[in-house]
Amino acid sequence: MGNDKRDAPAAYLVGSALAAVVNFPLWKASAMAQSGFKTKSRGYFAAYAEALRPPYRGVAAVVGGMTWARFAIFYGSDVGRRWFEESQVFEKGSVAAIAVPPLIVSTGVQVVNQPIIRASIMLQDPEADFRASQGTTDAVRRIARERGVGALWHGTSAGILKTVPKYCVAVLVKEQCERRLPSVDTKLGKLLRDATKAVCAAVAGAVLTNPLDVIRNEMFKTDQSLVTVVKRLQGDYGMKWVARGADKNLVGVAVPVACTIFFTDQLRRVGL
Repeated sequence: MGNDKRDAPAAYLVGSALAAVVNFPLWKASAMAQSGFKTKSRGYFAAYAEALRPPYRGVAAVVGGMTWARFAIFYGSDVGRRWFEESQVFEKGSVAAIAVPPLIVSTGVQVVNQPIIRASIMLQDPEADFRASQGTTDAVRRIARERGVGALWHGTSAGILKTVPKYCVAVLVKEQCERRLPSVDTKLGKLLRDATKAVCAAVAGAVLTNPLDVIRNEMFKTDQSLVTVVKRLQGDYGMKWVARGADKNLVGVAVPVACTIFFTDQLRRVGL
């Protein structure tokens, strides 16, 4: 299986890297909005523009983390699905065959990436007293020193609840689109088909998981438990907190997932 030309690991890796580079400013805007960080700007577009401007603290760690994570999830999902189907563990085309690989891989990825995610979000706070020269490693050390090593994995439960369903939904929708969209022969038609598949998969995953993003980022910011955070948000905002940062999350989450799927498809098409 590892030598199967269908695997095309280079296409998945390069596609994930390209998507990660494109996504960092969008991820920053989404993280700031969902965390409720105070910004100097007022108004929707002004606040968004501020989030997209430098400093880009933690850019290397975030891009690297996004690259290997999406590579592992999408590559592992496609290869794992074929293995389950060919080994007759699950019926070909079944929900289990499609969903179990991203369920397993994305859970592992979330646990491994959690310290990077927490430290990177901490760096985006405009009021945080980090020097411009300090980065993710400094934030990780600071969290471990001030709150203990275990604090680096604080919010993992919410992160898993958010990340795993997002990728399971995205992979399921991607596979359904691949199977159900009509085949086309023209170059433009193939591009439009690939784009439709990528956008449908990405939007479905992003829309369904925004509340869990809000909970996770609040856990990072306050060090409170998941239950405590939900109760406080519900008491302070009612149900409005569920949609906090949803617009930016739709961009910050859907764009990189769509780009990863689309870029990978094009790279596989040219034989990378």
